[in-house]
Amino acid sequence: MTAGGLGYCRPMPGTWGSTPPPAIALLLGCLLGPHWTIEAVLFLLALIFTIGCIRFGPYAEKRFGRKDPSQVVADEVAGQSLALLFLPWMALDFSVEGELLPGLAHNLMIASVAFVSFRVMDVIKPPPARGMQRLKAGLGIVIDDLFAGVYALIITQVVVRTVLSGIW
Repeated sequence: MTAGGLGYCRPMPGTWGSTPPPAIALLLGCLLGPHWTIEAVLFLLALIFTIGCIRFGPYAEKRFGRKDPSQVVADEVAGQSLALLFLPWMALDFSVEGELLPGLAHNLMIASVAFVSFRVMDVIKPPPARGMQRLKAGLGIVIDDLFAGVYALIITQVVVRTVLSGIW
């Protein structure tokens, strides 16, 4: 539930907890480029961490003594994973001199846009995300982050495919 202890990092444990999916996507994007395994890994991360929140959320709330405790960042991992789906990753070309940095910069820009978009949506919680937090235990912990992930996915797709496409 603490994503390997990231939920204990201060300040802003939610931001720390949001870092594994972009790091994984960036690594896979650089190694594989546009490939179905990136989507599969991100989808599985979202699914596994969502199920973990629902299943172990009541225990975490009892353990930490409050609703949606800040130490629980599995919900951030799930939501951030959604924000990184279906993006135009670029494989790094190690065989051509000078082609490594453009691909790395491309993927870093994509991961950064998704990361920032998710964090903003997670903080402001546009409707109906904020209201969904009232649901009981595990579902209440994760549902707002899943909404934030979907909102961030839309924002990221628009920014990457319109604004950033002119840069590449």
